Amino acid sequence: MSYEAVHARPDGPTTLARQARTAAEYGFEGIVVRSHGDVGVPDDIAAVRERVDVDVVDGIEVRADDPAQASGLVGNYRSERTVIVVHGGDRALNRFAVENPAVDVLAHPMAGDGDFNHVLAKAAADNGVRVEFNFRPVIHDSGGSRVRRLGRLRKLRELVADADAPFVVSSDPRSHLDLRSPRALAALGKAIGFDADTVRDGLDEWGHLAARNRDRLSDSYVEPGVQLDDR
Repeated sequence: MSYEAVHARPDGPTTLARQARTAAEYGFEGIVVRSHGDVGVPDDIAAVRERVDVDVVDGIEVRADDPAQASGLVGNYRSERTVIVVHGGDRALNRFAVENPAVDVLAHPMAGDGDFNHVLAKAAADNGVRVEFNFRPVIHDSGGSRVRRLGRLRKLRELVADADAPFVVSSDPRSHLDLRSPRALAALGKAIGFDADTVRDGLDEWGHLAARNRDRLSDSYVEPGVQLDDR
């Protein structure tokens, strides 16, 4: 059940419908909308679901200047979106994300001065926050920049594995032209030192996360963690 987490217009040039159609052609069972802001929900997503044979999950990638702002945004969106992603890379934001069970995914943990370490990896494991392995820099960068990004990605893999933290994999596509098939991403992962099964598991995890959160957002839950007994 491979899923990809995509950006849609205005984050990039491609509409949500085009992203969904291309993802379906490439063999994905679903996509998570990770656009920065109020893009594509709820009416656009409902319309795309009717036209394209692929699951479309309403998500958001929260960008904030500091943990206080991030906390407010996560609180505002938690009851409205199925998947909440926090754009990390800043040390304080990384820590906020992995210590907050309301966050589903920490994206870009090694960007900027992120300095993701074993303490944060353990916090992610303790709080069930998925850490993202983002292949975009490996696909689109070149030269020294690509080498540095690849080194950070391998370090991140080791930290996550040592802490047994949950994770997701994405190529972070901003356009339908950025999409790669699950098989191509698995092959790329193997080429850069990731086990192919790890890549597939990371793509599948977006779908598992969406299914879990949809259940939690359903009427069977009074509040997060408290489920009605319908016996």
